[in-house]
Formats: sequence, structure tokens, C-alpha cells
Amino acid sequence: MSALSVFAPAKINLALHVIGQREDGYHLLDSLVAFAPVGDRLTLRPAEGFSMTVSGPEAQGVPTDHSNLVLKAAALFAAHTGMTGGVAFHLEKNLPAASGIGGGSSDAAAAIRGLLQMGFGDASSVQARVLGQLGAALTRLGADIPMCLSPEPQRAQGVGDDLTAATLPPLPCLLVNPRVGVATPAVFKALIQKDNPWITTPPQFADAQDCIAWLAVQRNDLQPPAIATAPVIATVLETLAALPGCRLTRMSGSGATCFALFATPAEARAAETALRASRPEWWCTEGTLGDQRAASAPRPAFNVAQISRG
Repeated sequence: MSALSVFAPAKINLALHVIGQREDGYHLLDSLVAFAPVGDRLTLRPAEGFSMTVSGPEAQGVPTDHSNLVLKAAALFAAHTGMTGGVAFHLEKNLPAASGIGGGSSDAAAAIRGLLQMGFGDASSVQARVLGQLGAALTRLGADIPMCLSPEPQRAQGVGDDLTAATLPPLPCLLVNPRVGVATPAVFKALIQKDNPWITTPPQFADAQDCIAWLAVQRNDLQPPAIATAPVIATVLETLAALPGCRLTRMSGSGATCFALFATPAEARAAETALRASRPEWWCTEGTLGDQRAASAPRPAFNVAQISRG
């Protein structure tokens, strides 16, 4: 079996409402997510056992032992499918860690997509059965993993496992992280109101501006407690709101990554250029949010020598 390359796109919570809490402590959520054309890249190569290496601009501090979600997801896959042999994973880490954009969960989901391709090829019915068997275990491993398996706009409810496809227009976006890690448990601990209203049922949107106007009356209920934990998030939101063309700012997930939405990709690109000049210490990137399923499908991985041989 040849090596595979799988794209792991950033997951953006356009809205995130905390609507309750179960007796076991899990919070009940109602979230609308879309995926960005930026993310990590995972390479899978057949090997004797499971192993992990990491490179890339955001590689520092990413574990390569079995505490990494990629290796945990691979172990689950092997246990549920009887997979023999192993895989050497290499992660090109481009997304900042602990930043509220699902980096680790998207990496784990990319591992599952790659393992499904290695084990079952294009047998979609077999893949669907395997994912059905894995679903509950993957949710326990990471609540964002199921939604990242199919990186398309979705409404995620329950603890993140009740997923419904959503129809959204392309949303030009600027993502910004101030290089401050925010621990999700600390944010939920600081959350005072835990029985907030649901998201308003999304209508059919005419265009990006129509969608942005609807999003403006939704919320991220984790934003206030995250700001209390890391006040720099408020600075990021204020800075984004002041950029020319910015239509909406909000934090994604439990932070600290924030986003600004624009009416056109040109406005988003101009905003990125301006922000890089004024805040070079922040991580930022622009792109159009939407459906990344085609981009994240497993593909053959070629090295330079193979390409040069044609």
C-alpha cells in the first residue's frame, strides 16, 4: 500500500451556544461550524507499528507519543477493525495548538479518513459501517472528531455528536490567534450561564452578507469566560472590528482564535496584509470558509524523488 496524504482543515465555530449540562458533566451544545482552506497535513505510510513524527511552523510542543490524538484514534481504529500491521504518521503542523479551531481533532479525523482508505479503498458502504462502530468511541476521545470526519458546514448538537449538514454561502474570513493557549476546561469552569437559548434555525441565505447578518444575532457563549481567562482575546476582537470591510468578529470554540468575516475575498486579503504589518507577533491567515471535503480526501503522497522521476 502506497503512502497517503490527508489534509486536516481548521474547524471554525461560527456560533456556539451552551444550552445545558448533563448529569455526567458534559455540556450540551448547539453549534454551527464551517471549515477553512488552511490546516495541517497528515502523511500515512505502512509500517510495523504505529509511530508519529511532527514538523512544521507550529510543531513545537506537539506530542509524538500515544498521548497524541492521531495515535489514539489509530489505536481505536485498529481495535474496532482488527487491523494488522501499522502506520508511520507524519504531521505537518500549521495550526496553533489549543486554539479553538479543532486542530488536534481534525488531525485525528484525517487519520481515520486515511486509515479507511488504506483498509477499505473506496468501499463507501464498508466505511460507513466502520464509522458507525467507531462513532461513540471517537466522541469520547474528542467531541469535535465526528464533525471533522466530514469537513463540511454542519450544525452540531448534543455533546457534538448530533450532526446535521448545513447550507452556507462561501464566507471570506480572517483567522487570528494571539499566541495565547486557552485551556477548554478552564473556560467551561468560568461559564456562569449554562442553559442558554438554542441557535435560531438557519434560513436559506442569499449571499455572504445575508448570512453574516443572521450570524450577528447568534453568539459564542464561551467568549465571555474565555476573555475573563485570557483578556487579550478582547484586544484581538477590537483590532479585527477596526479593519476596513470587517462585517462581524467572534471567537471560535473555546478560544483563543478569533475570526472576522468579510463580504469579499479581496477584503479579507487586504485585512490580512494590514494585520500582519501591525501585529506581526500574532498568527493570522485568510481564506474562505465552507466545504473542505474534496480538499481533505486522502491522496497518494509523493516525495521529491518520485516526482522528479515522473
